[in-house]
Amino acid sequence: MGSGQSKSPAGASQHVFTSEAPIGFSQSLIESLRDTPESDSTRQKSQELTIQKRVQEELKRLQAQDSQRLKDIEEKIASEASDTRTAVQGQGHDAEAAGNKFRELSRDSIQEEIKNLRQRLEGRKKLESLDKEVEKARDAVTHCLRLNDRRPLDCWKEVDDFKREVAKLEKSFVEKTLQ
Repeated sequence: MGSGQSKSPAGASQHVFTSEAPIGFSQSLIESLRDTPESDSTRQKSQELTIQKRVQEELKRLQAQDSQRLKDIEEKIASEASDTRTAVQGQGHDAEAAGNKFRELSRDSIQEEIKNLRQRLEGRKKLESLDKEVEKARDAVTHCLRLNDRRPLDCWKEVDDFKREVAKLEKSFVEKTLQ
């Protein structure tokens, strides 16, 4: 790395390809390619400049569109603000009264929403209280886990009892549902 040149010298840019099949290029084409002052690098530079020019034009066009949209939005907001001011002044209220009115509307709508949510919550079915056996098994598991907080695996018997009671409860629920 670094011991050789990264670019070949200018005189070594000629490539010679040999082919088994005869290639038929006219002599005038070959001479025009040799005599053209344009090289790959100049063609690439001109293409790059063309692309940059197109990108700049597109950027200018997009910026003009954005600035026009911004002006339209500002005009719309200004007209709405002036309409609101004239409406508030026409009613004989100042801007503070209008703000209070909006606050009351929002407060009323929030209270109405809370009322609707409470009604929906009350309309839902209430949970039935658990059987005494399930509560007893749950309390036993809780008590055991509190006593054996460092060794929860010692409560396997209580957990089994609780699982059995829950299975009974599930079975009775399924039977009630199917009937």
